[in-house]
Amino acid sequence: MQLVTTPAVAVQRDLRAEIVHNYPAGRVLVAVDGAPGAGTAEFADGMASVFAEAGWSTARASIEDFHRPRADRYADGRRSARGYYESSYDYRTLRRVLIDPFRMAGSAGFQTAAFDVRRDAPIVASWQTGPADIALFVDGIFLNRPELSGAWHYSVFLDVPLETAYARLSATARRDPDPRAEANARYVGGFQRYETEVQPRLAASAVVDNSDQEHPRRVFVDTGCSSF
Repeated sequence: MQLVTTPAVAVQRDLRAEIVHNYPAGRVLVAVDGAPGAGTAEFADGMASVFAEAGWSTARASIEDFHRPRADRYADGRRSARGYYESSYDYRTLRRVLIDPFRMAGSAGFQTAAFDVRRDAPIVASWQTGPADIALFVDGIFLNRPELSGAWHYSVFLDVPLETAYARLSATARRDPDPRAEANARYVGGFQRYETEVQPRLAASAVVDNSDQEHPRRVFVDTGCSSF
């Protein structure tokens, strides 16, 4: 079978080569971090595909399936940037049911989802198992924050200008396309706090300019684009 090569796949294969060079076997956890609208889910899907084409077993998860209950998320108000940054996700559960058991390998089962944000209710998810050699790709925002320190073997940060990210969100999530609109203040402010406190471009193993999803490119922090 002839393998398809696009600019995006080429970048993902290069990242795969780097990861596999350092982790040629075993359980490998890879985070794909970035702001809403950066394309983290699509990029993580692509990473899983290029690992699968190389013979790896893969698993996928998203931080979006590890939300905290609505009452916790909006305790500081629905427009609160601090509430978005500090209270959106349940990192303790993410570690307990996914990251820690995945790392244990053997017969330990793991869950790739724990909360349904639309129903505002926990998910009764089945426990999965995997072989000794498997790569898990987790996508979403805030994945390099201190609560997840040491969780990942490798992390990719997708760097996308705000205007581009919110143009995408206006089409897919009915967000105001202007990132400076009051309706977006919670999310933009929360991400700015993450950038200030964590500096995810420096924390990540690799930074990818994903402004053009068809033509992403690996960049260095001192020459890469900035979201703000």
